Amino acid sequence: MMFLSHKNTKNKKHKAELHFLWCLTFTFFLVVPKVQASASEGFFEDKSYLINKNIPRLSYGVAVSDFNKDGSFEFVVTGFDHPNLLIGFKDGEYKNLLTSENFALPARSTIGVAACDIDGDGFEELYFLNTDTYSGEKQFSDNLLDVNDKIFDLFQLVKNAETLNLTAGRSVACVDRNGDGKYGIYVSNYGGPSRLYELQNDTLVDAAPDVGSGLTTGGRSVVSGHILSDKMDIFAGNERGPNFLFVNDNGLFKNKSVEYGVDDTLQNGRGAALADIFYRGNLDIIIGNWNGFHRIYVQQDDSFLDVSNARFREPSRIRTVISADFDNDGYDEIFLNNIGQPNKMFKVLDDGMLVELELSVARKSDGLGTGAAVADLNNDGVLELLVAHGESAPQRLSLFSAKTKSQSKYLRIKPLNLNKAPARGATVTLHSNMRNHAKTIDAGSGYLCQMEPVAHYGIREDEVVTHVTIKWTNGLETKHEITDVNTVYTIGQGAQ
Repeated sequence: MMFLSHKNTKNKKHKAELHFLWCLTFTFFLVVPKVQASASEGFFEDKSYLINKNIPRLSYGVAVSDFNKDGSFEFVVTGFDHPNLLIGFKDGEYKNLLTSENFALPARSTIGVAACDIDGDGFEELYFLNTDTYSGEKQFSDNLLDVNDKIFDLFQLVKNAETLNLTAGRSVACVDRNGDGKYGIYVSNYGGPSRLYELQNDTLVDAAPDVGSGLTTGGRSVVSGHILSDKMDIFAGNERGPNFLFVNDNGLFKNKSVEYGVDDTLQNGRGAALADIFYRGNLDIIIGNWNGFHRIYVQQDDSFLDVSNARFREPSRIRTVISADFDNDGYDEIFLNNIGQPNKMFKVLDDGMLVELELSVARKSDGLGTGAAVADLNNDGVLELLVAHGESAPQRLSLFSAKTKSQSKYLRIKPLNLNKAPARGATVTLHSNMRNHAKTIDAGSGYLCQMEPVAHYGIREDEVVTHVTIKWTNGLETKHEITDVNTVYTIGQGAQ
């Protein structure tokens, strides 16, 4: 076993089908009460005051990447007729670290964003999805930014002119369909075919028509990871049509959304996330539907079942959906980011029990939430939640951090692929005396956003973590012993 870096910074398989069905019935019909902290405490602290020059603006998607190659992650915040921002933690505050016009693109209408290494050089490129019209043909193409000595747009190269995306779109996600560490970028378009941009012979091509993913619908959200196959599958939440579930068959995709019961044709998809709802070592699908029923799809045999309870399913004007352990108690929360309505959050207890948490500062009843992402930029072992606002009126960015108990512990796993780039789409599973907890290394979280490429775990009381396993994008698994907590493990794909 070899760790590339080990840096200090401060369940068993689900028992039986009958037990699963009992839990399903229980969570479906039971409306559980909210868990409310005292009014003076709340779940989150508002850290928005730490954002330097936090002026009202129209912000949309948020991603997390080290685009400026300074060795630290930053929030990439898109702007609609406002400049894109690269917000990092420096000198005790969160500030914009990049003002280059080639990055800021103030004349573009950027809403979606994702980062990944498409050229195999170990550094992530950045895809900005621009939408100047609601549907169909648009005026401005997207941007695919790389940086060496300076920032340049791969779409502006003459050889790539024929592949410009001139269809209105929403979300983007990264897909290593062949498991070789070279990512393509799935573009969820609205009123036109989805795209899958890949570098082939140093030229950008749209591989979607040849690999089976180039379908046309009202595209909204997209996530990619180990959903059904041993390589990266794709789930796309759509509007005015069925969702897509593209299963990876040796680099080709077959849409099996109807077969697996996740097509949900009458709903209009928005935010989506991959999470392990039963802490059993499998990834499940969470999707929010615009003014429709939100779903938590858990795989059971050859289908997916919606195990959400009535309160979770309650319709809202949903945007981003995030699954993360914000308070480091060893149980994930699901944050539902709404626009023009109060945000909601649920804690996921054992056996998939959902308990609604009473939000205070992060409730944002008047917030026009568009995108959101999580990362630990200040390296204190607690995730920061950045929420973007805008669309119908300019608003400031919001930054929140959960209040944690003094004895709380955490573990962070950062996998790097064979090119030493973030292994987006890999699955990390924590093994302890209490759970087998799978987390995806986020390749793109619909709607519009992308989380940090780190698996973050809070540690439960009396929990003993023995090891983690990493399922890489080529389907191979490696096992790694865990000897310390309150630690970041950076693990290379070649490590054993």
